[in-house]
Amino acid sequence: MNAIVLADELTERLIKGRDTWWFLGPGGVARIDAKHVMPDGRLQPAARDKLRELGLYTPVPFGSYSLTVLTSTDCNLGCGYCFQNTGQDLAGGNRPPRIEHARLTSQTITSILEFGRRQMAAVGLDELRIMLFGGEPLLNPRGCVELLERAAGYGLKSAQMISNLTLLTPALAGKLSDLGLASVQVTFDGDRADHDRIRARRSPGRTGTFDTIIRNMERASLVSPLHWILRVNVSHHTEDGTGALVDRLAAALDPARCSLYFARIVDAEVGYVNDLAHTAEVAGRFGEWQRQAIGLGFGVPRPGPDPICQTCTYRGGRYGAVISADGTLSSCWDTAGKPDWQVGTITGGYFPDAEISGRWTGCAELFPQGPDADAVTAFNDLVDAALLDYLSDTGRL
Repeated sequence: MNAIVLADELTERLIKGRDTWWFLGPGGVARIDAKHVMPDGRLQPAARDKLRELGLYTPVPFGSYSLTVLTSTDCNLGCGYCFQNTGQDLAGGNRPPRIEHARLTSQTITSILEFGRRQMAAVGLDELRIMLFGGEPLLNPRGCVELLERAAGYGLKSAQMISNLTLLTPALAGKLSDLGLASVQVTFDGDRADHDRIRARRSPGRTGTFDTIIRNMERASLVSPLHWILRVNVSHHTEDGTGALVDRLAAALDPARCSLYFARIVDAEVGYVNDLAHTAEVAGRFGEWQRQAIGLGFGVPRPGPDPICQTCTYRGGRYGAVISADGTLSSCWDTAGKPDWQVGTITGGYFPDAEISGRWTGCAELFPQGPDADAVTAFNDLVDAALLDYLSDTGRL
């Protein structure tokens, strides 16, 4: 394996904690005494030089190529905030209009893997990591299985999946795990009643999904070593039930096999509004939920710098690519399957830079860049500083 050493392309995050400052860089986290911070909140040059000498500005190198593959653009749920919706359900139900139907085929899998082989060779990488994505990837279980089976011949190191888990069976969980699937991310929206109202099935007469998801996770855990990544969405609809949700998840699952994080839902330009404000009070509640989760045994991700994304940071699919089920390329997962945002195809490669310059979007652009940008930054800093203070106080950092 040839690891790719990246240039120092990240600006550090420097956030004020309770009794100290915290430096979050691509190479790690460090406690900074106030005397090393200038009045405008920037590091003293000497402190920056020392951190650079210690390697805290050096990103962890990419050791494998990353492919995010949509096995199906369809979804069996009708969440109103989904970035793959093209609008809201004007009838007030659970069937918002979505991106066009596409389903991964054997022929497209061949082209995807050959595309990946060429991209890997161009940067000297010989290991591959795959993210199974959708829509809902398990609407095409055969495509998921075939992709991982055949990827073994292309250096597959491991795989992940983002799924709503309503369709996962023990047999399928065991099969995918045997083929290299290591972890699955699933989303919860508040406690059971809120979740069932928000993450409802599109099929008429079939709504609630909470108990189905928990049951499927329990059964899959008996036949596989899968790790579960629990995303807890927070909005004004779910805030009051979030603490109860964490308790319920701890009672139903093995927290030692789970990572858990909280995400404030943002408007993905589909007409969904989250009235939850970016205030210090709300940030404090996020901190309470994080400490609650840690106390119950869940893994909670440590705060870090703004990430270097393998897929969208570098144009031309240098270290990673997002591929829709029809073989079209996107710069990031949030634009996959959207015709106006395509940046190439797996057979023809990426379009010329002049053609894709206005279509190349990245992770950082998923967050408000206008009047709310400062409030979002301040909110995130408050949440992350409180977590770092707590981890330091309890010897977990």
